[in-house]
Amino acid sequence: MRQDNRMPRVLHALLHLDQMTEPATSDLLAGMLNTNAAVVRRTMAGLRDQGFVTSTKGHGGGWVLAKPLSDITLAGIYDALGAPKIFALGCGNEESHCLMEQAANAATAEALRVASETFLNALSAITMADLARDYETRMKELGLNPDDYRFDASKIP
Repeated sequence: MRQDNRMPRVLHALLHLDQMTEPATSDLLAGMLNTNAAVVRRTMAGLRDQGFVTSTKGHGGGWVLAKPLSDITLAGIYDALGAPKIFALGCGNEESHCLMEQAANAATAEALRVASETFLNALSAITMADLARDYETRMKELGLNPDDYRFDASKIP
């Protein structure tokens, strides 16, 4: 099963958006994320619908954060992405008349429910501001100044 890596990629893009003084075009974000602008627009549309970002069209337009990082939880981002399936694991034939298969399915379904609940609770406890602080801590541990590494879209030809 192919991995869905949209969540960490979106989190990455949102951290950059927070540091930008100008709107970021879909092309610019696509370059950062090594994808294409159509994928960025499609993904960001879900974030816009949830009120996390806004966009403007035309010259000087692009994507900007609509909320402070402290108001954006990872659970909100996960939901805006359509709550992608967390596990490749699933139950067998759910319409089976075999009591053994029903028992196996029930145990699997319950374990998946508990794991999903735990995952969502963990995402709810983390904000984008927490990620920004983690980034700054990592930079300081390396002896780097985060301000020296802020993305400046105006330097792109």
